[in-house]
Amino acid sequence: MTLSLAVSPCPNDTFVFHALIHGLVPGAPAVDLTFADVDVTNTAAETGEFDLVKVSYAALPWLLDKYDLLPCGGALGRGCGPLVLAREQRANLAGATVAVPGDRTTAYLLMRLWSAENPPAKIEVVPFHQIMPGVAAGKFDAGLVIHEARFTYQRYGLTALADLGEWWESDTGLPIPLGAILARKGTVDPAQAAEWIRDSLRQGWLDPAASQDFILANAQEMEPAVVKQHIELYVNEFTLNLGEDGLAAADALLGRAAAAGLTPAVPSLIQAGRA
Repeated sequence: MTLSLAVSPCPNDTFVFHALIHGLVPGAPAVDLTFADVDVTNTAAETGEFDLVKVSYAALPWLLDKYDLLPCGGALGRGCGPLVLAREQRANLAGATVAVPGDRTTAYLLMRLWSAENPPAKIEVVPFHQIMPGVAAGKFDAGLVIHEARFTYQRYGLTALADLGEWWESDTGLPIPLGAILARKGTVDPAQAAEWIRDSLRQGWLDPAASQDFILANAQEMEPAVVKQHIELYVNEFTLNLGEDGLAAADALLGRAAAAGLTPAVPSLIQAGRA
């Protein structure tokens, strides 16, 4: 068996999956790796293209008929939310053209919930690396960014209009559910896959130097100091085990989205996990 795996080239994913990708997890199959941005994997997962795949929590309503949510390996935490950036301070996004990295990302769903009373006039989906330069150049009035951008946006002369993670945490008291790992039903045993991923993660924590070259080679020109910050922020206790707090966060996000008519309704993930 060869396991098809799609994750992003971001440092948190390459750190978590390094041992699995390189055949260092006992009993795990060989891996056929695809690197892709989450907007690409959200779409590819709809056709069941990969055995294991990293997607946005916001995309789950369209995917849970084909995939099982794994309790580990993803990106969920506190103080790690998306940012809404602009060249200068403004009261809200009313009338604005906003660049976003994908229309089924958790970041975009959070922005829609946050800006519901003053929604932007236009949304443009663009590659992530074009967002901050585009806002700085005046191509967009604002931009929605994730991951390492929270460490680097000041270099573009931009200001943060909102930290959507802070907004979410203050409103719900829950961590922010960003990226999930899914296993294709009928192809991968979810309990077995979870053990492979946890073994890979534990190896990363025990010997961080072993994965460093692989991480830096795929970090899209990120500086080593930013890579370190990125991993420390996004690889945490929820990466090892979502637990009830993690599942409650996902339920809250998807429940609010469904109530607002933004996504289809899905059954409770907490109740499904207890079944």
